[in-house]
Amino acid sequence: MQKKFGSKKYLIAGNGALIYDIQKEQIIYDKFLPKQKVLEIIKICEKNSIAYNVYTEQAVLATALKYNVLYYQKENLKKEESKQTKINIIDNMYDYVKNKKDENFLKMTICDDTQTVFQSIIRKLRKIEGVEVLDVSHMSRKTIKQGTEEIIVEYYYAEISMQNVDKWYAIEHLMQKMNLAKEEVMTIGDNVNDKKMIEEAGLGVVMAGSTPEVSQIADYITRSNNEEGVAKALEKFC
Repeated sequence: MQKKFGSKKYLIAGNGALIYDIQKEQIIYDKFLPKQKVLEIIKICEKNSIAYNVYTEQAVLATALKYNVLYYQKENLKKEESKQTKINIIDNMYDYVKNKKDENFLKMTICDDTQTVFQSIIRKLRKIEGVEVLDVSHMSRKTIKQGTEEIIVEYYYAEISMQNVDKWYAIEHLMQKMNLAKEEVMTIGDNVNDKKMIEEAGLGVVMAGSTPEVSQIADYITRSNNEEGVAKALEKFC
């Protein structure tokens, strides 16, 4: 699919925190989380015993295989090595981040299966200056296959990035670079962190089974991830 549609040019990562020029092998746009903000968030999460992950350019850093990281790990088993999500389990995350000198931090995520605990942490994180906390209003539900058995993993989930980081802002940067109008842009998403780009693009496509908040504003709803919804949308409109 990538070869058919000639998409080997730019990559947006970290919910819009980074744009990578694939051909030139260089970053052309970034809004990384400063190390001090990452350390501040780690302290809050560890003090309140809540699961969190740190996303870098190279890997997802986690203290344990649970919630979304457990799902990534199970999905990796289905993929060839070059397409796997790299996961590093870190024993002492605070010291690891503090001592790292060559790592850029894209975003952080927090997860918990108890809504009251989760909302309490969200309130504390929103007091940190200069960061944006985007939480999913509903419980995220993932299905993990363990042999013939299907295991359901449910949790509340939030993403933390620098203020004014959004996929749409990164897309706007590329639109200016490529001299494109938004009417020429199609975006495809499935969650609340995709809302702005679905609203703003000339054609906003949402996957079947997505969160209602984005499904309600979609111009078109394609098939689910399991039914190759992205490929079907590209074949229909490109």
